[in-house]
Amino acid sequence: MTPLTGIPSPPLEWASFEVGPLTVHLYALFIVAGMILAVLWTDRRLTARGGEKWITVDFAIWAVLLGLLGARLYHVFTHPADYFFEGANFWRIFFIWEGGNAIIGSLIGGAIGIFIASRMTGIRMLAFSDALIPGLLLAQAVGRLGNYFNHELYGWPTDLPWGLQIEASNPAFPVGLPEGTLFHPTFLYEMLWNLAGIALIVLLERMFRWRTGKTLAAYLIWYGTGRMWIESIRVDYSEVILGMRSNVFGALCLVIVGIALFIYVSRLPVSQLSTSIYLPGRDPESEAARAAEGAHGAEADELDGDDDLDAEEETSTQSSVHDEETSEAKPNSGDVENTPDESEEVSTSSKS
Repeated sequence: MTPLTGIPSPPLEWASFEVGPLTVHLYALFIVAGMILAVLWTDRRLTARGGEKWITVDFAIWAVLLGLLGARLYHVFTHPADYFFEGANFWRIFFIWEGGNAIIGSLIGGAIGIFIASRMTGIRMLAFSDALIPGLLLAQAVGRLGNYFNHELYGWPTDLPWGLQIEASNPAFPVGLPEGTLFHPTFLYEMLWNLAGIALIVLLERMFRWRTGKTLAAYLIWYGTGRMWIESIRVDYSEVILGMRSNVFGALCLVIVGIALFIYVSRLPVSQLSTSIYLPGRDPESEAARAAEGAHGAEADELDGDDDLDAEEETSTQSSVHDEETSEAKPNSGDVENTPDESEEVSTSSKS
Protein backbone atom coordinates (compact mmCIF):
# COMPACT_ATOMS: atom_id res chain seq x y z
CA MET A 1 0.00 0.00 0.00
CA THR A 2 1.49 3.30 -1.06
CA PRO A 3 1.37 6.01 1.63
CA LEU A 4 -0.31 9.34 0.92
CA THR A 5 2.37 11.31 2.74
CA GLY A 6 6.12 11.57 2.42
CA ILE A 7 8.48 12.10 -0.50
CA PRO A 8 7.65 9.79 -3.40
CA SER A 9 10.54 8.03 -5.10
CA PRO A 10 10.67 8.50 -8.87
CA PRO A 11 9.79 5.48 -11.02
CA LEU A 12 12.78 3.16 -11.11
CA GLU A 13 12.54 3.16 -14.93
CA TRP A 14 13.73 6.76 -14.87
CA ALA A 15 17.10 5.71 -13.50
CA SER A 16 18.33 5.03 -17.05
CA PHE A 17 17.33 5.49 -20.69
CA GLU A 18 18.50 4.32 -24.08
CA VAL A 19 20.32 6.44 -26.64
CA GLY A 20 20.82 4.21 -29.66
CA PRO A 21 22.93 1.26 -28.52
CA LEU A 22 23.97 3.06 -25.31
CA THR A 23 22.32 2.96 -21.90
CA VAL A 24 22.60 6.31 -20.10
CA HIS A 25 22.28 6.24 -16.31
CA LEU A 26 21.03 9.34 -14.49
CA TYR A 27 23.37 8.50 -11.63
CA ALA A 28 26.34 9.01 -13.94
CA LEU A 29 24.85 12.17 -15.46
CA PHE A 30 24.46 13.77 -12.04
CA ILE A 31 28.05 12.93 -11.18
CA VAL A 32 29.30 14.43 -14.45
CA ALA A 33 27.14 17.54 -13.96
CA GLY A 34 28.58 17.99 -10.48
CA MET A 35 32.12 17.67 -11.81
CA ILE A 36 31.53 20.30 -14.49
CA LEU A 37 30.09 22.75 -11.96
CA ALA A 38 33.01 22.13 -9.61
CA VAL A 39 35.58 22.74 -12.37
CA LEU A 40 33.92 25.99 -13.48
CA TRP A 41 33.63 27.39 -9.96
CA THR A 42 37.11 26.26 -8.91
CA ASP A 43 38.69 27.77 -12.01
CA ARG A 44 37.00 31.09 -11.30
CA ARG A 45 38.25 31.12 -7.70
CA LEU A 46 41.75 29.98 -8.63
CA THR A 47 42.08 32.57 -11.41
CA ALA A 48 41.05 35.31 -8.99
CA ARG A 49 43.93 34.22 -6.76
CA GLY A 50 46.55 34.43 -9.49
CA GLY A 51 46.23 31.09 -11.26
CA GLU A 52 46.35 30.61 -15.01
CA LYS A 53 42.99 30.32 -16.75
CA TRP A 54 41.76 26.73 -17.09
CA ILE A 55 44.72 25.23 -15.26
CA THR A 56 42.00 23.64 -13.12
CA VAL A 57 41.43 21.18 -15.96
CA ASP A 58 44.91 19.73 -15.36
CA PHE A 59 43.91 19.03 -11.77
CA ALA A 60 40.48 17.72 -12.75
CA ILE A 61 41.90 15.03 -15.02
CA TRP A 62 43.98 13.49 -12.25
CA ALA A 63 41.53 14.12 -9.41
CA VAL A 64 38.51 12.74 -11.27
CA LEU A 65 40.18 9.57 -12.51
CA LEU A 66 41.78 8.68 -9.18
CA GLY A 67 38.75 9.96 -7.27
CA LEU A 68 36.39 7.62 -9.11
CA LEU A 69 38.77 4.73 -8.61
CA GLY A 70 39.12 5.48 -4.91
CA ALA A 71 35.36 5.93 -4.47
CA ARG A 72 34.56 2.58 -5.98
CA LEU A 73 37.33 0.62 -4.26
CA TYR A 74 36.48 2.13 -0.87
CA HIS A 75 32.84 1.15 -1.28
CA VAL A 76 33.65 -2.37 -2.47
CA PHE A 77 36.06 -3.14 0.34
CA THR A 78 33.77 -1.69 3.01
CA HIS A 79 30.85 -3.75 1.66
CA PRO A 80 32.60 -7.04 0.81
CA ALA A 81 29.50 -9.18 1.33
CA ASP A 82 27.85 -7.42 -1.64
CA TYR A 83 30.64 -8.38 -4.06
CA PHE A 84 32.56 -11.36 -2.72
CA PHE A 85 30.42 -14.46 -2.33
CA GLU A 86 30.01 -17.80 -4.03
CA GLY A 87 28.71 -17.32 -7.57
CA ALA A 88 29.24 -13.54 -7.53
CA ASN A 89 29.97 -11.75 -10.80
CA PHE A 90 33.48 -10.35 -10.29
CA TRP A 91 32.97 -7.62 -12.90
CA ARG A 92 30.20 -6.03 -10.80
CA ILE A 93 33.02 -4.42 -8.86
CA PHE A 94 33.34 -1.97 -11.75
CA PHE A 95 29.61 -1.37 -12.37
CA ILE A 96 29.62 2.16 -10.94
CA TRP A 97 26.29 2.96 -12.64
CA GLU A 98 24.61 0.64 -10.16
CA GLY A 99 25.58 3.04 -7.38
CA GLY A 100 28.03 2.46 -4.59
CA ASN A 101 30.73 5.11 -4.83
CA ALA A 102 32.00 6.14 -1.40
CA ILE A 103 32.67 9.86 -1.05
CA ILE A 104 35.40 9.22 1.51
CA GLY A 105 37.20 6.99 -0.98
CA SER A 106 36.86 9.64 -3.68
CA LEU A 107 38.43 12.20 -1.34
CA ILE A 108 41.42 9.94 -0.77
CA GLY A 109 41.88 9.20 -4.47
CA GLY A 110 41.21 12.81 -5.43
CA ALA A 111 43.81 14.05 -2.93
CA ILE A 112 46.41 11.82 -4.55
CA GLY A 113 45.42 13.20 -7.96
CA ILE A 114 45.67 16.80 -6.72
CA PHE A 115 49.13 16.09 -5.30
CA ILE A 116 50.31 14.77 -8.68
CA ALA A 117 48.82 17.74 -10.55
CA SER A 118 50.35 20.13 -8.02
CA ARG A 119 53.83 18.88 -8.82
CA MET A 120 53.14 19.11 -12.53
CA THR A 121 51.63 22.61 -12.56
CA GLY A 122 53.59 24.20 -9.71
CA ILE A 123 50.45 25.27 -7.81
CA ARG A 124 50.46 24.58 -4.08
CA MET A 125 48.29 21.63 -3.12
CA LEU A 126 46.63 23.45 -0.19
CA ALA A 127 46.03 26.56 -2.30
CA PHE A 128 44.22 24.56 -4.96
CA SER A 129 42.25 22.62 -2.34
CA ASP A 130 41.02 25.87 -0.78
CA ALA A 131 39.81 27.08 -4.16
CA LEU A 132 38.12 23.73 -4.79
CA ILE A 133 36.05 23.38 -1.58
CA PRO A 134 32.81 25.28 -2.49
CA GLY A 135 32.66 23.61 -5.90
CA LEU A 136 33.36 20.23 -4.33
CA LEU A 137 30.48 20.61 -1.88
CA LEU A 138 28.21 21.63 -4.75
CA ALA A 139 29.28 18.59 -6.80
CA GLN A 140 28.57 16.31 -3.84
CA ALA A 141 25.13 17.85 -3.39
CA VAL A 142 24.24 17.38 -7.06
CA GLY A 143 25.61 13.84 -7.09
CA ARG A 144 23.23 12.80 -4.27
CA LEU A 145 20.32 13.19 -6.67
CA GLY A 146 21.61 10.06 -8.34
CA ASN A 147 20.98 8.12 -5.12
CA TYR A 148 17.40 9.41 -5.13
CA PHE A 149 16.73 8.10 -8.64
CA ASN A 150 18.44 4.81 -7.79
CA HIS A 151 16.24 4.32 -4.68
CA GLU A 152 19.28 3.82 -2.45
CA LEU A 153 21.07 5.05 0.65
CA TYR A 154 18.00 5.81 2.74
CA GLY A 155 17.82 5.79 6.53
CA TRP A 156 15.80 4.32 9.39
CA PRO A 157 12.02 4.09 9.28
CA THR A 158 10.29 7.33 10.22
CA ASP A 159 6.82 8.83 10.49
CA LEU A 160 8.01 12.34 9.69
CA PRO A 161 6.10 14.07 6.87
CA TRP A 162 9.24 14.18 4.71
CA GLY A 163 9.83 10.43 4.97
CA LEU A 164 10.91 8.76 1.74
CA GLN A 165 8.68 6.24 0.00
CA ILE A 166 10.56 3.03 -0.91
CA GLU A 167 8.98 0.00 -2.61
CA ALA A 168 8.97 -3.19 -0.56
CA SER A 169 10.66 -5.05 -3.42
CA ASN A 170 13.84 -3.00 -2.97
CA PRO A 171 16.71 -5.36 -2.00
CA ALA A 172 17.68 -3.02 0.85
CA PHE A 173 14.14 -2.87 2.29
CA PRO A 174 14.45 -4.08 5.90
CA VAL A 175 12.97 -7.50 6.53
CA GLY A 176 9.84 -7.51 8.68
CA LEU A 177 8.67 -3.98 7.94
CA PRO A 178 5.25 -3.50 6.34
CA GLU A 179 4.88 -2.14 2.84
CA GLY A 180 4.32 1.59 2.89
CA THR A 181 6.92 2.28 5.59
CA LEU A 182 8.63 5.65 5.19
CA PHE A 183 12.38 6.12 5.61
CA HIS A 184 14.71 9.01 6.39
CA PRO A 185 15.79 10.58 3.07
CA THR A 186 19.48 10.63 3.89
CA PHE A 187 20.33 11.74 0.34
CA LEU A 188 18.30 14.91 1.01
CA TYR A 189 19.90 15.45 4.42
CA GLU A 190 23.36 15.36 2.87
CA MET A 191 22.35 17.66 0.02
CA LEU A 192 21.08 20.27 2.47
CA TRP A 193 24.11 19.81 4.72
CA ASN A 194 26.47 20.39 1.79
CA LEU A 195 24.62 23.47 0.57
CA ALA A 196 24.66 24.92 4.09
CA GLY A 197 28.38 24.15 4.23
CA ILE A 198 28.99 26.18 1.08
CA ALA A 199 27.29 29.24 2.55
CA LEU A 200 29.03 28.91 5.92
CA ILE A 201 32.55 28.26 4.64
CA VAL A 202 32.45 31.02 2.00
CA LEU A 203 31.16 33.46 4.63
CA LEU A 204 33.86 32.55 7.17
CA GLU A 205 36.52 32.63 4.46
CA ARG A 206 35.63 36.22 3.56
CA MET A 207 35.06 37.43 7.12
CA PHE A 208 38.35 36.19 8.54
CA ARG A 209 40.52 36.20 5.41
CA TRP A 210 41.61 32.65 6.10
CA ARG A 211 45.20 31.75 5.35
CA THR A 212 46.06 28.82 3.10
CA GLY A 213 44.70 25.49 4.33
CA LYS A 214 41.94 26.72 6.64
CA THR A 215 39.18 26.42 4.04
CA LEU A 216 40.15 22.81 3.44
CA ALA A 217 40.28 22.16 7.18
CA ALA A 218 36.82 23.65 7.68
CA TYR A 219 35.45 21.43 4.92
CA LEU A 220 36.88 18.28 6.48
CA ILE A 221 35.39 19.16 9.86
CA TRP A 222 31.98 20.20 8.48
CA TYR A 223 31.56 17.40 5.98
CA GLY A 224 32.94 14.73 8.29
CA THR A 225 30.61 15.78 11.12
CA GLY A 226 27.58 15.63 8.85
CA ARG A 227 28.53 12.28 7.42
CA MET A 228 28.96 10.79 10.89
CA TRP A 229 25.33 11.30 11.88
CA ILE A 230 23.92 10.63 8.40
CA GLU A 231 25.83 7.35 8.09
CA SER A 232 24.67 6.35 11.58
CA ILE A 233 21.02 6.16 10.51
CA ARG A 234 21.42 4.38 7.17
CA VAL A 235 19.88 0.91 6.86
CA ASP A 236 22.26 -0.58 4.30
CA TYR A 237 24.95 -3.04 5.32
CA SER A 238 28.42 -1.83 6.29
CA GLU A 239 31.51 -3.31 7.91
CA VAL A 240 32.29 -2.39 11.51
CA ILE A 241 35.64 -0.86 12.52
CA LEU A 242 36.41 -0.24 16.22
CA GLY A 243 32.74 -0.58 17.04
CA MET A 244 31.68 1.93 14.36
CA ARG A 245 30.28 1.50 10.89
CA SER A 246 33.12 1.81 8.39
CA ASN A 247 31.76 5.04 6.89
CA VAL A 248 31.25 6.56 10.34
CA PHE A 249 34.84 5.67 11.19
CA GLY A 250 36.03 7.21 7.93
CA ALA A 251 34.05 10.40 8.58
CA LEU A 252 35.54 10.63 12.08
CA CYS A 253 39.01 10.44 10.53
CA LEU A 254 38.10 13.38 8.27
CA VAL A 255 37.11 15.45 11.29
CA ILE A 256 40.32 14.61 13.14
CA VAL A 257 42.48 15.47 10.12
CA GLY A 258 40.55 18.73 9.65
CA ILE A 259 41.05 19.81 13.26
CA ALA A 260 44.76 18.94 13.14
CA LEU A 261 45.20 20.87 9.87
CA PHE A 262 43.36 23.93 11.20
CA ILE A 263 45.53 24.02 14.33
CA TYR A 264 48.73 23.48 12.35
CA VAL A 265 48.01 26.27 9.86
CA SER A 266 46.90 28.65 12.62
CA ARG A 267 50.22 28.21 14.43
CA LEU A 268 52.42 28.81 11.41
CA PRO A 269 54.36 32.09 11.68
CA VAL A 270 53.49 34.72 9.12
CA SER A 271 57.04 34.51 7.72
CA GLN A 272 56.37 30.94 6.58
CA LEU A 273 53.18 31.83 4.75
CA SER A 274 53.27 32.66 1.06
CA THR A 275 50.83 35.00 -0.62
CA SER A 276 51.38 33.18 -3.91
CA ILE A 277 49.43 30.07 -4.83
CA TYR A 278 52.50 28.80 -6.68
CA LEU A 279 55.41 26.81 -5.35
CA PRO A 280 58.70 28.77 -5.12
CA GLY A 281 60.00 29.53 -8.59
CA ARG A 282 57.04 27.88 -10.34
CA ASP A 283 54.89 30.96 -11.01
CA PRO A 284 54.27 31.94 -14.67
CA GLU A 285 56.73 34.85 -14.50
CA SER A 286 59.57 32.65 -13.27
CA GLU A 287 58.74 29.96 -15.81
CA ALA A 288 58.70 32.55 -18.60
CA ALA A 289 62.00 34.02 -17.41
CA ARG A 290 63.63 30.59 -17.38
CA ALA A 291 62.27 29.85 -20.84
CA ALA A 292 63.60 33.17 -22.15
CA GLU A 293 66.95 32.58 -20.51
CA GLY A 294 67.13 29.13 -22.04
CA ALA A 295 66.28 30.50 -25.48
CA HIS A 296 68.88 33.28 -25.07
CA GLY A 297 71.48 30.73 -24.00
CA ALA A 298 70.72 28.56 -26.99
CA GLU A 299 70.99 31.57 -29.29
CA ALA A 300 74.29 32.57 -27.70
CA ASP A 301 75.65 29.05 -28.14
CA GLU A 302 74.58 29.15 -31.77
CA LEU A 303 76.34 32.49 -32.30
CA ASP A 304 79.49 31.18 -30.60
CA GLY A 305 79.37 28.18 -32.90
CA ASP A 306 79.10 30.45 -35.92
CA ASP A 307 82.04 32.55 -34.68
CA ASP A 308 84.16 29.44 -34.22
CA LEU A 309 83.25 28.30 -37.73
CA ASP A 310 84.17 31.71 -39.19
CA ALA A 311 87.46 31.64 -37.31
CA GLU A 312 88.24 28.19 -38.65
CA GLU A 313 87.39 29.29 -42.20
CA GLU A 314 89.57 32.41 -41.84
CA THR A 315 92.49 30.36 -40.50
CA SER A 316 92.07 27.90 -43.36
CA THR A 317 92.03 30.74 -45.91
CA GLN A 318 95.11 32.37 -44.46
CA SER A 319 96.91 29.03 -44.48
CA SER A 320 96.02 28.50 -48.14
CA VAL A 321 97.26 31.98 -49.10
CA HIS A 322 100.50 31.41 -47.25
CA ASP A 323 101.07 28.08 -48.97
CA GLU A 324 100.46 29.64 -52.36
CA GLU A 325 102.92 32.46 -51.68
CA THR A 326 105.52 30.00 -50.48
CA SER A 327 104.98 27.88 -53.56
CA GLU A 328 105.49 30.86 -55.85
CA ALA A 329 108.63 32.00 -54.06
CA LYS A 330 110.30 28.55 -54.19
CA PRO A 331 112.34 28.02 -57.50
CA ASN A 332 111.38 25.18 -59.74
CA SER A 333 114.38 22.83 -60.37
CA GLY A 334 113.44 22.45 -63.99
CA ASP A 335 113.73 26.22 -64.59
CA VAL A 336 117.06 26.90 -62.82
CA GLU A 337 119.65 28.42 -65.21
CA ASN A 338 123.32 27.30 -65.15
CA THR A 339 125.64 29.69 -63.39
CA PRO A 340 128.73 31.02 -65.27
CA ASP A 341 131.04 28.65 -63.44
CA GLU A 342 128.91 25.71 -64.36
CA SER A 343 128.87 26.86 -68.03
CA GLU A 344 132.58 27.19 -68.22
CA GLU A 345 132.99 23.81 -66.62
CA VAL A 346 130.68 22.25 -69.11
CA SER A 347 132.46 23.98 -71.99
CA THR A 348 135.89 22.86 -70.83
CA SER A 349 134.65 19.37 -70.38
CA SER A 350 133.32 19.37 -73.92
CA LYS A 351 136.56 20.53 -75.40
CA SER A 352 138.52 17.83 -73.79
